[in-house]
Amino acid sequence: MIVDRKIVQWIRRIPVGSGTFTRFNWRGWEIWDRYKAHQQLGDGIIFVTPGKNYLQLCDAEAVSEIFQRRADFLRPPEATEMLNIFGPNVGTTDGTQWQRHRKITASSFNEQVNQRVWMESIIQSTGLIRYWSSKSSITSVAADTRTVSLHVMSGAIFGKSYPFWGADEDVPNTAENSSGYGEALKMILDRCIPLVVLGRKNLSKPWLPKSFRELYHATLVFQDHMTKAYEGEKRAMMRNDKLENNLMTSLVRASLADADQKGKTTGFRQEGLTEEEVYGNVFVFNFAGHDATANSLAIGICLLATRPDLQDWIAEEINNTLTGVESRESSYEAAFPRLPRCLAVVYETVRLYTAVAIAKSTGSSPQSLKIGTNTVLIPKNTVIIPNYSALHTHPRYWGDDSLEFEPKRWITHTPTTKGSPASSRPAEHFKEPTTRNSPFVGWSGGARSCPGRKFAQVEFVAVLVGLFRDFKVLPVPFKGEDEGMARARLLHQIRTDTGMRLLLQMLHPERAVLEWKKR
Repeated sequence: MIVDRKIVQWIRRIPVGSGTFTRFNWRGWEIWDRYKAHQQLGDGIIFVTPGKNYLQLCDAEAVSEIFQRRADFLRPPEATEMLNIFGPNVGTTDGTQWQRHRKITASSFNEQVNQRVWMESIIQSTGLIRYWSSKSSITSVAADTRTVSLHVMSGAIFGKSYPFWGADEDVPNTAENSSGYGEALKMILDRCIPLVVLGRKNLSKPWLPKSFRELYHATLVFQDHMTKAYEGEKRAMMRNDKLENNLMTSLVRASLADADQKGKTTGFRQEGLTEEEVYGNVFVFNFAGHDATANSLAIGICLLATRPDLQDWIAEEINNTLTGVESRESSYEAAFPRLPRCLAVVYETVRLYTAVAIAKSTGSSPQSLKIGTNTVLIPKNTVIIPNYSALHTHPRYWGDDSLEFEPKRWITHTPTTKGSPASSRPAEHFKEPTTRNSPFVGWSGGARSCPGRKFAQVEFVAVLVGLFRDFKVLPVPFKGEDEGMARARLLHQIRTDTGMRLLLQMLHPERAVLEWKKR
């Protein structure tokens, strides 16, 4: 995972080192190759290895069928078991257990939580633009968006709000921060590779590096915080106290309500989610939501830095929507539905740079699948990987500009009616992808699509509001560059230096030197 990209770079220097081995045999090759392999070799490509066979797919209808047939195509256990660090969850269970998790977690991602996400994101982005605009240039876009995402998760999941602090600012020494929760969560998410590889309990071994034992301590602090929050929510429900609008509250409330309902219909009380399962789901929400959204935000901001015209485009929408309203006074309910251009930026960023691809497996039985005009029988224990990078860029689905960052492709226009003022413009609407046979699967598809999709979208849009309402961003020209050359260099960096670590991200974001200016 750590060295495969470097090894391939060395092999390519050997006279016989070019070819399919160095083209495909490293994590993240799909981002470089995009749709080209499928254009050359077909919509289904089998990779044969000593361990398992892997089927890469670039066929929207076939991928949609796989998502719909969730009993036939399961998630490979080796790909999800590592997420059981704090307990079983919606991402690691299957069958009836998954249905129980899905029912409860889906109801927890509700409009009240979305309002909390909006509020926290506006607060964080306001602090972020204060910090960025106070500097002549910044190189901390990725580090700072991780802080934003961490604090949004803290507020929206646990109801714990923190002020934003920049990468080179001192962390405020408040009582909340001294409790260690924020730093514990940050350490878990920043160092998740040894955590998922070695397992939580093994990190405490005395012969392991000190940093591993510190990570183990962070898991104890995080679990302790979850336990206190869980017990506090249960006591509040028993007392009929007014409950907070955060994800932990919603999860506990939905879990206990589901258990009570089962007791009424079956004659005995069955737990909705166990305490361990609540912890497992809360961790997965943090794990998936924090890194994925933070990485997408960093990439999206850098992409917008290469397109000042698109910055003006979304700024116009933001200011029209929030006329006479301070950003901090805005509400999710009133603002979010009226920001289709900002949502289009979110979708276009995710289309070109999907944070994580979801693998499937045929499991213990072979499965038939129609790919193109042919129906094939896929052997048992074959891992199936929807090639998101190819699906999201193939000209067959996206046209000749499929590799370009063009958020306007997601906008449709309703013509003005006869008799409308000459100055009125066609109404704009976001073009939602279809639920079946869509080539866009940025948040997976079918019944197992990401339950936190709206959470991530609301966070991303609110951050755009906080940043671009009054400011614009541009890459700082290096010696000998003009503004156009600086934008071209930044775009080249995004395209060539974005790759896989644990998730897709800019590998050297500190090389993106940006400057924020008042409009």
